[in-house]
Amino acid sequence: MARERPKAIKLTDKAADHLREIMAQSEGKYIGLRVGVKNGGCAGMEYTMEYAQDQKPLDEVVEDKGVRILIDPKAILFLIGTEMDYQTEKFSAGFKFNNPNQTDACGCGESVTLVASEA
Repeated sequence: MARERPKAIKLTDKAADHLREIMAQSEGKYIGLRVGVKNGGCAGMEYTMEYAQDQKPLDEVVEDKGVRILIDPKAILFLIGTEMDYQTEKFSAGFKFNNPNQTDACGCGESVTLVASEA
């Protein structure tokens, strides 16, 4: 019996609930959420998120709690083991990445320092 392959990224219940709600409102326009990383910010890298209208040939596809996440192949080693959460605070709300590959973050929280996973 084959063992299920570990997911590169997982969603908390709150993140999944929020993403399912957003996707339901898109009336089928989007197939999922595309997640990646790019160079930038004072700490070196920034997470990217955008609605995905199509699947690219090399995308890593993760299905978690009824949500499809498409991961840019250049970002996969930086995201392995990440948990994506949705947090609501007094004056803000947004997605938060709990990433074991993150070694540092800037003071404002907009950029991070990431190392590639050894997994």
